[in-house]
Amino acid sequence: MVGGREMAPMLPRLFFVHFEGTSYVVDGDDGQLAAFLIGFHSQSDPEEAYIHFVGVAPEQRGKGLGRRLYERFFDDALAVGRTIVRCVTSPVNGGSVAFHKALGFEVEKLAADYDGPGEDRVLLVKRLV
Repeated sequence: MVGGREMAPMLPRLFFVHFEGTSYVVDGDDGQLAAFLIGFHSQSDPEEAYIHFVGVAPEQRGKGLGRRLYERFFDDALAVGRTIVRCVTSPVNGGSVAFHKALGFEVEKLAADYDGPGEDRVLLVKRLV
């Protein structure tokens, strides 16, 4: 559960099969899921990588797990020539926007109806070099 939401149904096996080299899981000391990051390298732009979905269990927050997952993704992306990382978040999720800014992401734009009518999103970009 992340932020009170059950995450397992939102993490289909296909993410870990098809994005195995760019998706990461951290287990807690109790063997339970502590944090995860699902990302991939763009198939249409050889300079870009994309972080699709990230979660940290509420009891694991504040320990740096999210930051470590992002930094691993950045390092692995840069190692294969990816110099731009993109992600999106909801404009009502101020904590997410602040977290991404603290990691060096910039708000590229607020995209109205990005995920359908009334589903606005903040488009974020980080240049790795």
